[in-house]
Amino acid sequence: MILITGAASGIGKALAERLINNGNQLLLIDLDGVKLRSIFEESDVVSLLSGDVSKKEFWKSVMEYLKLRSIQASCLINSAGVIRPGFLLDYNIDDIDYHLDINAKGSILGTTILGRMMANQGFGHIINISSLAGLAPVSGLSLYSASKFAIRGFSLAIAPELKKSGVDISVVCPDLVKTPMLDLQLDFPEEAVLTFSGPEKILSPDDIVQAILKLMRKPKRLVCIPESRGLLAKIAGTWPSLAEIFRASLEKKGKKTIQRLR
Repeated sequence: MILITGAASGIGKALAERLINNGNQLLLIDLDGVKLRSIFEESDVVSLLSGDVSKKEFWKSVMEYLKLRSIQASCLINSAGVIRPGFLLDYNIDDIDYHLDINAKGSILGTTILGRMMANQGFGHIINISSLAGLAPVSGLSLYSASKFAIRGFSLAIAPELKKSGVDISVVCPDLVKTPMLDLQLDFPEEAVLTFSGPEKILSPDDIVQAILKLMRKPKRLVCIPESRGLLAKIAGTWPSLAEIFRASLEKKGKKTIQRLR
């Protein structure tokens, strides 16, 4: 069975729709159970479960669900994610928990609990969705960036541990994707300006789905989408002072893109 968190929106939704068409057995998870059930119908191969991925009690209920039905989890895709742009002097203190709980803690809990089960069964693949903002720090999106750095670091750190038990860990770092999170950022043109500083062609959810499907067939530790932007993000993350040299031009480009999309 393939488990997908954040299945009611964005990348998770697009991936679930594709895998349903491919005939895979799925457990689709989202905090918004009403929305999840308005999109997908339960069937012999599709199960729906609503809950908060940042709570260990929820992941225990997932384990119970699988055990009661004698189902083995072959793949977990942690796609649940949130964003609230904001500068340090402006964002709400509660936004710290908001980002870290869902983006980082949720993925870490799911990876830990399902990873242990997969290790016991001797196989499995966990795919965690980070971001290029998890490679290079993005001013105005500091909390989001911190949460994505966390899940990338965690995933790469545990990958060698679980590999010994036959379990693969992958982390995916996409550039800007046309999802509701993109639409939200358009309402924060100053804070999110660097988000829109990339290529004019914005990635579609299907671009990410194609990459994930390829990754499921042939696991890799780290995948950047696109690879060219991933290289730039790695350079910016390694030499932050060098990245500052290009900040003005990147912000100018980001403003133009925002104006075009609004």
